[in-house]
Parts: sequence; structure tokens; C-alpha cells
Amino acid sequence: MKRRSFVKSTLLTGVTATILPAMSKATETSPKAAEYYELRVYNLKNSEQQKLVEDFLKDTAIPAFNRLGVKHVGVFTEMKPEGQTRLFVLVQFNSLAHFATVTDSFAGDAELQAKGAAYLNAPAAAPAYERIESSLLKAFVHMPHLEAPENKTRIFELRQYQSATEAAGKKKIEMFNDEGEIDVFKRLGFKPVFWGETVIGSQRPNLTYMITFDDLDAKNAHWKAFGSDPQWKKISAVPEYADALLVSKITSTMLMPTTYSQI
Repeated sequence: MKRRSFVKSTLLTGVTATILPAMSKATETSPKAAEYYELRVYNLKNSEQQKLVEDFLKDTAIPAFNRLGVKHVGVFTEMKPEGQTRLFVLVQFNSLAHFATVTDSFAGDAELQAKGAAYLNAPAAAPAYERIESSLLKAFVHMPHLEAPENKTRIFELRQYQSATEAAGKKKIEMFNDEGEIDVFKRLGFKPVFWGETVIGSQRPNLTYMITFDDLDAKNAHWKAFGSDPQWKKISAVPEYADALLVSKITSTMLMPTTYSQI
């Protein structure tokens, strides 16, 4: 069924095909060009669905992504799920053109379609997942490229800041890009993976970022240091940057990488 196709399960492919102009080689990007990320959340009913999705990602999708120039694909489970865990998948693209090329290649790859048939063609009576939530994010200017952390035991925090208006959302992004908030995170050792503005997806306007820690104790220590950091206090004390004006909701999800995650 079309809704379970890896490349057609969202409207992103159609939107991208409509808005993209003719561009140069899709996998090329200048050193300062902002990347794009697809953030997928698989809602699952049981462990059978989880295994089916994970087998497809590990054995079929990720190798295909890598062959097409995608450097990193992150796959994560929830640290404290309510029932069956959701799967979070982060895919790094060099550009919008790269995104379009990769999705088109997936659709036309007969070998991939055959190898992933159990997932792609799962019957209605036993679907591979319940639904997929998908967002397309554009990397922040001050951190235009994903930075994969060291490959060791670690946990991740995925944070989303929703704003009441587009203007407020842009102002919050300004804090990170222009006022040095990202630099505070890096200096304090949060090891950020990415910052992105959601350009297509739900709950807009919002920004999303991912940071990583050795464990929960390290997480608590880092956030305590952040709250007392002089530079952060200076930035947040500016009246126009008050959270009450710029942020209407903050969502934090603690994640653990799968054994085959590339992030």
C-alpha cells in the first residue's frame, strides 16, 4: 500500500518536486551551505512492528542512503517509552536537491524495493507501523552541518521549542545564531548534534535540536551549568529574548541509539 512506502509515506516528495528549481549536482554542497534533515517518528503497536521497521532500516534503507551520499542516519528508541517505544530516525541531506535525488532513487530502485518488500508491502492486516510523523528541517546558519558524536555509550536529548508566531520563532532562532547561545552549549560540553528549523511538519513554528550526554547524571550536571553560565544569563536577560515572548512550549524526549545507528 502507498501509505507504507518508505519514500511516499509523507507529502515531502511531492512538495519538494514542485518547489525545487533546476540545481547542480545533488550531492554537492559548499562548506557553509545549510544541510537539511528529515526527522521521522514511527508509531508502533508491538515488538513485531518494531522488528520489521528496524530490520528494514538496518539491512536495506541505511545502506542505500549511504550509497547515495547520506553520511549519517540516526535511529533511536525512547529511554522511557509509554508502552511500545517509538522509533526516531534522523536522516542528513546535503541540500534540498540531494533530498529529492535520494527519494527519487529509492522509488526507482528495484533491488531495494525487493529487498525491503516485507516492510514496504506489509499487508493491511499486519502493517509495518501504525503511522509515520515526518518533518523536514533546515540547519541553522551557525551550525550548518550535523556533528556526529564519538561512537561510545551515550544518551541523547531531542528538544523542540514551539513559538506562538513565526516572528517569535525567528527571534528565538536569532538567539542561537547571532547571540551566541549555540556557542554556550558547545563550550559547556553538550556536544550538540544539530539545530534545525522545521520548514515542513507539524506543530509549526518550531525549532528542534539534539544534544548528547554520557548518562543522566551528566545531563543534570550540564543543564545546571548552563543555567548558571554568565554568557547565557546575559543573553537571556535581554527583554526581547524573554522565553515568555518567544517560546510557548518545550518538548524534551530522551533517546538511546540503536546498535546500528550512525549517530
